[in-house]
Amino acid sequence: MKLLSINILALVFTVLAACSATGDENRPPGKDGEGQALIFFEKTEHDLGRILQGETVGYNFLFRNEGEAPLIVQEARAGCGCTVPKFSNEPVQQGESGSIEVKFDSSGREGKQKKSVTILSNAREGTIKLTLTADIYRQEF
Repeated sequence: MKLLSINILALVFTVLAACSATGDENRPPGKDGEGQALIFFEKTEHDLGRILQGETVGYNFLFRNEGEAPLIVQEARAGCGCTVPKFSNEPVQQGESGSIEVKFDSSGREGKQKKSVTILSNAREGTIKLTLTADIYRQEF
């Protein structure tokens, strides 16, 4: 019986040790993202207000790299074809700023609209969603 208890205890310790070691190689370097890029947007949502159907309007989402490594925006994915993001893939150095321009084509749309763009970068946050809202009206003759 003692031998069974010792074997069970050894198995429990082995499992606990394996679980605590798993995933460490995927953690960001340093403590709390130290040594990484950190992306900080002034705002992640913008209301374009009331716009006439057919207009193309946009907004520049401004961001800053508050990390310790160069920030690289790798991709910007729009939720639909009416929304087009534009950005530079040049690295943004520590303390420097950049922007992501998002244009929205209101053709064929009416009423309240909410469009989003997902930003992928090498920053600790990984992905961030930017959102544009608008109220689209048709011109009556």
